Amino acid sequence: MRAAQLTAWRQPLALTTLPDPTPGKGEVVLRVLACGVCRSDWHAWTGSDPDVVLPMVPGHEFCGEVVATGTDVTRWRLGDRVIAPFILACGRCGDCAAGHQTICANQQVPGFTRDGAFAEFIAVPFADTNLTALPDSLLPHVAAGLGCRVTTAWQALVGRAELRPGEWLAVFGAGGVGISALLLGRALGARVAMVDVVPEKLAYASALGADAVINASDVDAAQAVRDLTGGGAHVAIEALGIAATMTGAMRALRKLGRLVMIGMPAGEHTAMTLPMDVLYSGQLTLQGTRGMPAWRYPSLLSLIEGGHLDLSPLVTRTITLSQASDELAAFDRPAPPGVAVITDFQT
Repeated sequence: MRAAQLTAWRQPLALTTLPDPTPGKGEVVLRVLACGVCRSDWHAWTGSDPDVVLPMVPGHEFCGEVVATGTDVTRWRLGDRVIAPFILACGRCGDCAAGHQTICANQQVPGFTRDGAFAEFIAVPFADTNLTALPDSLLPHVAAGLGCRVTTAWQALVGRAELRPGEWLAVFGAGGVGISALLLGRALGARVAMVDVVPEKLAYASALGADAVINASDVDAAQAVRDLTGGGAHVAIEALGIAATMTGAMRALRKLGRLVMIGMPAGEHTAMTLPMDVLYSGQLTLQGTRGMPAWRYPSLLSLIEGGHLDLSPLVTRTITLSQASDELAAFDRPAPPGVAVITDFQT
């Protein structure tokens, strides 16, 4: 199969030919229909993620068609179109039994702990536990964006913050996960303020229906959110994983506000100095989140199929496998708005 392989940190991916995967026990092999290029892939590309051992095929936002099944697979047949969360849980441990698949001690993560979907085919472990049927109405390039950004934002808003209609949601960072939070927040009936430092991203967020956009380069963003919302946002999403946005998100909350950190802190950002006096005096709730358990897919897909959520504006460009390296390098600077998805694995 044709694949793009990470063989050295911060270097172009090696376009190569690898053996086609074969399914082990409980696994299926998918023909990859589409795969997103995510900021988390960039963390792997820079060498910031300790789980990644070279060489590695990146790619964790994927959907595909079943082309082979291993022993003990009971739910899936050849030709089924499916999607998977990027955290592939074992389905057998105590955490999985309690519904907390994202902290499964036996989890596998494509593109990080095993080869991912920057390739024509991918083997998916624990298939019966993790795969979900892809609705016919959902195009592959749109579905690929669900695998990380949208699902993580859904878990943050529904599973962590319990966002309610009429509340103010402040999103710090208007990248892929931030724009996902905007679209989902509006679908849930919240009012959304977007914060970033890139005018093009803020304009994009405004075009997608943000109630307010705030350029943190021009103003004190936290104060602007408090002024706009009459005391602060009920919920804040941190979507970059750096101290500046964590601090801003904390200060933007009203008392008893809830903050969910989605951004992955890596490198120099793994340790942060935060305004703990704000946490104390505001009696805030701070939570981290990573991924989404597969059992939450039906509620998200139902929202989409019911016409209450259009994710197509999230994907602003479809690319070839050979263009993935350029997309990864673009994260070193303010990347263009929207999400890039690989749909052509031949060129």
